[in-house]
Amino acid sequence: MAYVARYESSRMSDLIADDSQKLIGGKILRGESPLNLEMPFEKLEGFITPTESFYVRTHFPIPAIDRDAWWLHLEGEVESPFAINYEQFLKLKSVTIPVTLECAGNNRNFLQPKVKGVQWHLGAVGTAEWTGVALSLLLDRAGVKANACEVILEGTDGGMLEDPKGPPGKLQFARSIPLEKARADVLLACKMNGSDLQPEHGFPVRAIVPGWYAMASIKWLQRIIVTDQPFAGYYQTIDYAYWKRRAQVGELTPLTEMQLKAQIAKPAEGETVPANSSVRVHGAAWTSNGEIAKVELSTDGGSTWNETNLLGEPQPNAWRALGVQLANVRRDGKPNAHRARNRFTRPNATGVPRC
Repeated sequence: MAYVARYESSRMSDLIADDSQKLIGGKILRGESPLNLEMPFEKLEGFITPTESFYVRTHFPIPAIDRDAWWLHLEGEVESPFAINYEQFLKLKSVTIPVTLECAGNNRNFLQPKVKGVQWHLGAVGTAEWTGVALSLLLDRAGVKANACEVILEGTDGGMLEDPKGPPGKLQFARSIPLEKARADVLLACKMNGSDLQPEHGFPVRAIVPGWYAMASIKWLQRIIVTDQPFAGYYQTIDYAYWKRRAQVGELTPLTEMQLKAQIAKPAEGETVPANSSVRVHGAAWTSNGEIAKVELSTDGGSTWNETNLLGEPQPNAWRALGVQLANVRRDGKPNAHRARNRFTRPNATGVPRC
């Protein structure tokens, strides 16, 4: 069964950066301490997001790490725990893959009523080429014990939490992934778009967890812990978790896979398209585990649809760029702004959710 979803943009005036917004290196400042920077989504041009345009998400101050003093430790439910330094890491077999990363809070600014958190608009998402070592290679070297079920990834970044629900004392940013996922496709990346990771993107080594929201792709990686029980850390079970009902019991469930989504980059939000004009529309669509087969666009509330062109070849765990030329755009003959709605199809799926 085909997988069809619909997306309608929010009010245009809510989406455009106004003159009061501060820019750093061309990105919108969403927070100074910790540093959070958003790519203006209307700057989307190609499949790969330039490193200088890629959004930045941090929870604590960016750690200053000396590559010559850095060690990555692998421990826990393994036969042979070990540590590896940066030079040793660079000698391991590497691969390069394109992966789309999206912050779990992307589009939070549009929620009504407002909720706490960084008020991202459309630009807390991007696609880069990541080069590094498969996590499975290190797990095989350590020899995972038969009772293991999860792999905890721990970053060097940490600090004190103001959240009263948080633990006392200093906390490191950490998340876990199922052992099956860790073996399947998780990458430990040391390069982004062909160059060494920049400090704000996780230098010297970060995890890339394809298809999952980016909080799982731990930056400034320092420890990998194989465990025989579910991880109950703060960023696993309190933050980046949602309530899910199982029978009559509600339980907090960790966020994992990215949801099916499409966003329009141009015309930019806030831009008025004159009636009876021809306009070029482009944007991107992505999903966590599958292929975007078709994206359609409507400017009249869903009464009529125009199929867009999907650009380039499909890549696993990466967005598809899309574009379409619309002729004689009109809405009741009035020259005002239009709302744009997408619907898109993913083959070989089993449901029809809407968003």
